[in-house]
Amino acid sequence: MTGNKDVKKTPNDSDKRSPEGKRPDWTTGLRQLYDSVVEEPLPDSFADLLSKFDSED
Repeated sequence: MTGNKDVKKTPNDSDKRSPEGKRPDWTTGLRQLYDSVVEEPLPDSFADLLSKFDSED
């Protein structure tokens, strides 16, 4: 899958910054967790299920 480079920012992203223009420290850890989940491979059982759905068309 893709990393955070493909994540679209919403217009409200800048509203969540502190008055100094920095994001809170906890957002770094949350972004790293999100990126690690996005990069995980699709489980075979899930891919098989998607294939079954596709073949039922």
